Amino acid sequence: MRRVRLSPWHVTLAVILVHLALILASAGFDPMIFVTIDPCFETCQTPGACDPTRIGSYDGQFAYYIARDPVGAAQCLDVPAYRYQRILLPLLGRALALGMTAWLPITMIVANLSVHVVAMALLTRILQEQRANRWLALIYGLFAGLVMAIRLNTPEPLSLGFVIIALWFNRRERTLPEMLALVAAVLAKETAIVFVAGWLLMDVWMGRWRHAGWLLLVCVPFALWQIVLYLWLGAFGIGSGGALSTRFELLPFNGLWRIAADAGGNPGLIFAFAILMIPLVVLPTLWGLYHVARDLLRGMRHPYLGFVLLNGLLMWTLPYSTFREPLGTMRVMSGLVLALLLYAAMRQPRGFALRYALVWFALFAFLLAG
Repeated sequence: MRRVRLSPWHVTLAVILVHLALILASAGFDPMIFVTIDPCFETCQTPGACDPTRIGSYDGQFAYYIARDPVGAAQCLDVPAYRYQRILLPLLGRALALGMTAWLPITMIVANLSVHVVAMALLTRILQEQRANRWLALIYGLFAGLVMAIRLNTPEPLSLGFVIIALWFNRRERTLPEMLALVAAVLAKETAIVFVAGWLLMDVWMGRWRHAGWLLLVCVPFALWQIVLYLWLGAFGIGSGGALSTRFELLPFNGLWRIAADAGGNPGLIFAFAILMIPLVVLPTLWGLYHVARDLLRGMRHPYLGFVLLNGLLMWTLPYSTFREPLGTMRVMSGLVLALLLYAAMRQPRGFALRYALVWFALFAFLLAG
């Protein structure tokens, strides 16, 4: 009998399933715990009439409303076009539910978790090919922002999972499935455009014009979907967030520093955000931007440099409304975690950066808090 070799994706799947089972049991096995519905939004009032920061509600409810009623959910959403642009998770959840609305909270988790686990298996192989320790894949697989996204039915694991799948096909020179995976990634969540743009930037720099042309085609379905949203809902989906969102910032990490300014001199609050955000967000971002800039000046060209550069700049300009919500920050920075993991494994497979990345496991406290 062939012995099964334990892999990081096995551990990832086991930990997440136990986490989800405990949450489900704590709610009396009511699957609606996974969509955290707010009664105000459930009544489907005028968009913008409900406060999306109310305790007990979260973004996953909007994906659920779209899955429940793909055409008529606009009145249940805080910013309809912004929510509808992330169409893939609701559609997959609805398809898997076979028309059974009661199944939607579970089938959306199945869609997210399935792609996440497949991506973990592929990421493990990619790290091995780069001569890095395969168990470092757990830094991504069990990153709190992604595990909480699965639990709360938000699309980050689906989107980034398809980015990893695209990367896998790229390494095997299978262009069509690579591009289809990127289309899926962007339609799952618009922030995947950061990876497409980083890849495109490096392709242009290296003169890989054919691949660059394919990447431009990846953006066509998303652009067409944005036009549909504008004609249907009167607005494009692209923006800095849902209701109560603030603009992107130009000054470095100004969205974070504004928290200190708005804390009203509360040293405890300022210290809590500093101890969380500086070592886990600011320092990794600055490390990545510095080393990528240095490698570019030395003539190095690789898609991973583009990934880190644009994900780092995204964190640099992240809005205050995202920074003030730690879970939202963790969800957005999941892309940076993936980019830095790939880049550090390529640059120094056994170097300091990969060891420092282990500090991200400190965010596991958010999982323990439910």
